[in-house]
Amino acid sequence: MATTIQTQQGSFTNTILHGDCIEVMHQMPANSVDFILTDPPYLVNYRDRDGRSIQNDADTAWLKPAMKEAYRVLKQNRVAIMFYGWTRVDAFFEAWREAGFRPVGHLVFQKAYSSKSRFLRYHHEQAYLLAKGRPPLPKQPLADVIEMPYSGNKLHPTQKPVEALAPLIRAFSLPGELVLDPFAGSGSSCAAALLTGRRYLGIELDDAYFAQATARITRVKERIAAKRTSSAGIPTCG
Repeated sequence: MATTIQTQQGSFTNTILHGDCIEVMHQMPANSVDFILTDPPYLVNYRDRDGRSIQNDADTAWLKPAMKEAYRVLKQNRVAIMFYGWTRVDAFFEAWREAGFRPVGHLVFQKAYSSKSRFLRYHHEQAYLLAKGRPPLPKQPLADVIEMPYSGNKLHPTQKPVEALAPLIRAFSLPGELVLDPFAGSGSSCAAALLTGRRYLGIELDDAYFAQATARITRVKERIAAKRTSSAGIPTCG
């Protein structure tokens, strides 16, 4: 069933929407997003030790349409950071280039633990920095190797830690700007955006992960409100 959302700008701000990201982004105004930070399915049919999986992780049909819509909603002269699976980098690159994205950087997220061992022990994740148009260079560029502490993966099988995402949001967006995550998962990008003073929009297809992400954002908002109340010298409980 198609996802139908009111097209007012406010409908796409500070919320996590439940639906197909292609359909949702198609309803969004063009050039309405300041920064995209997302961790899409890696196309590897991943299943964790508890048997949890990710929808569309063995299907490439969504990839090109999703990247096309992501490019359309991103503002001109802005950037996106997208994680990817290294074994399917050819598919991701083809989709990015066809959409119009131009690779301008590559990020490696170093982990202290090995997520898998085969020919090598895998101690990193990776993402590309993709440009739409000609974005200005940041005044203080980030290092292209970033520490990624273990999130625990309690809410999602590939849950990214907020600590690794917040610096990316600060580097490539300004307070009050809109950060989009079309594959929101457990809501890590949205939580990082909220904690750094940005507006956010997450989209998640899976029922269970959508519920986890929504509950998580509620908890983050409650912690922020409690901290503000405490800082103002007002008791936080009756």
